[in-house]
Amino acid sequence: MKALVLDSQMKKTSEIALPERYKEINEHNLYLYVKSYLASLRANSAHAKTRGDVSGGGKKPWAQKGGGRARAGSITSPVFVGGGVSHGPSNNKNYNLKINKKQKRLALEFALKQKAEAGKLYVVDSVAIASGKTKDAFKAFKSLNERSTLFVSQMSDEPTFLAYRNLRSCYLADSNELNAYLVAAFRSVVIEKAVFDEIVKEG
Repeated sequence: MKALVLDSQMKKTSEIALPERYKEINEHNLYLYVKSYLASLRANSAHAKTRGDVSGGGKKPWAQKGGGRARAGSITSPVFVGGGVSHGPSNNKNYNLKINKKQKRLALEFALKQKAEAGKLYVVDSVAIASGKTKDAFKAFKSLNERSTLFVSQMSDEPTFLAYRNLRSCYLADSNELNAYLVAAFRSVVIEKAVFDEIVKEG
């Protein structure tokens, strides 16, 4: 479990070993976090009216007996066209799943551990692009020879944000935005040394 240290040209210079405690982290924490994260993104906008929400239906459609038809009490019944919906979706359902702080941290550490074991965790002094040009950001990404990359900065400036913004296979995240889902979703992770040290020393 080692992170690869890169220079400003994204060339490997050395390695940093992850703490021993990372070996004991259970992958179940990552599963719980991703499940909670995706649940929190649900729009929860689907809603169907039940028979009590549909307007009308005050009068019994026809007599109970003598007509030869099945008995009916209200035209809002689900058996009628324009009636309510049985067991339909409701927008008052809460999909949020609780996960505590320790589990969040363990999930992030396990995600980083996975990337380190695969040789896809990189540490650099800075991911900043002073020119603010997308071609310079693309050059940095291309030199890694990865399918997709998450770049993590301590606090990105506007030129750096603009440089990475239009790259489809890259995403720039500040340290306060970093989470286990983002780490797991990308093929590789390039993280600034200051952010890496802060994560490693926690716990």
